[in-house]
Amino acid sequence: MAKVVILGAGVMGSAMAVVAADRGHSVALVGTHLDEPVISSIEATHLHPKLGVTLASTVTAYRWDSFGDVLKGGIDLLILGVSSGGVGWAIDRITETLESALPVLMITKGLVANEAWIEVLPRFVARESEVRTGLRLPVMAVAGPCIAGELAAKRDTSVVITGDNQKALDHVIDLLKTPYYHAHPSKDVVGVEACAAFKNLYAIAVGSAKGRLERAEHAVNGALMHNLAAALFARALTELSVLVDHLGGDQASVAGLAGAGDLYVTCQAGRNCRLGRLLGLGLTFSRAKSDHMAGDTIEGAELAITVGPTLDAMMMAGTLPAERMPLTRAIIDAICRDQPFI
Repeated sequence: MAKVVILGAGVMGSAMAVVAADRGHSVALVGTHLDEPVISSIEATHLHPKLGVTLASTVTAYRWDSFGDVLKGGIDLLILGVSSGGVGWAIDRITETLESALPVLMITKGLVANEAWIEVLPRFVARESEVRTGLRLPVMAVAGPCIAGELAAKRDTSVVITGDNQKALDHVIDLLKTPYYHAHPSKDVVGVEACAAFKNLYAIAVGSAKGRLERAEHAVNGALMHNLAAALFARALTELSVLVDHLGGDQASVAGLAGAGDLYVTCQAGRNCRLGRLLGLGLTFSRAKSDHMAGDTIEGAELAITVGPTLDAMMMAGTLPAERMPLTRAIIDAICRDQPFI
């Protein structure tokens, strides 16, 4: 039996607790300060209130101030399930406690941007951890079409786990192997992570077709707008290919689980699509957010705000071909400049 620690008791982090427990491991599920109601429910009844499933007895819930104690004595795998905005906080908690190198698996999606370039989160976390502790951690990430509720219900799920260290990849995949969780290794950290992050941004565009349908005059034959949604989906993959290529990733990731697969499942439902529908109805981002999604974290919008200025700079400098990125530019204009999404 291995010891797995998960930092972040949101739906995806907690769904991974189901997988690890089914593999026979002891699981410590550590909530952040945002997870207090979840942790209280698990402590009382082992029911996860958002997933609607009862967690195994081998899953123990902890509050975030116990994280240091949970890490002591050695663990086999640390899974980071915090939001992209909480990565800095997570690095602080890890590095103030860490005594030896351990494998880290990120389910957090996002990118780090400066004025000229974009970096994927696993490389950022590994570098920051080494600078602060001197320890070189094998930091990996998981991507692909994985809805937390389906995974918690033990539906068949295929994902990609990416990292630079093949031995660590094989070890983590073995730790999480179950009859329903199928993880495939990839060394394409940049490509996989770029797909994992940007799919949220492009799902906004695909979701806009639903809003345009509601705004359009009703067709006498009841015709919908699947044609438009499919065209936006295809355009998104085309521009994702350009981004992955220019960031140094592998084009194969775009056509695989991390790219087309993850974009497909993200377009089926969720907050990114809800925002897209509102933009398709003609609302500006600021109006959609304040009037309809004030309490929601919208990953695609957060990514646009984070990387939009960098993408603008890259296109201005010619590092990224602006003429090949019309959909990306339209999304950034809508989110960052509050322009209508047309």
